Amino acid sequence: MLTRVGGVFPNPESCERLVGSLLMEQHDEWMEEKAYFLTEKEMEMSAFCA
Repeated sequence: MLTRVGGVFPNPESCERLVGSLLMEQHDEWMEEKAYFLTEKEMEMSAFCA
């Protein structure tokens, strides 16, 4: 009798997509919080780099 172990993710790419989207969301939240502490020039630079 053979059994297959089921995983949460069907393939490695699906796990990477989930982790990537969580990191992007966290980055966006962090940038919004940080925006209150940036000067106008720093905001322009961060918008250029993003």
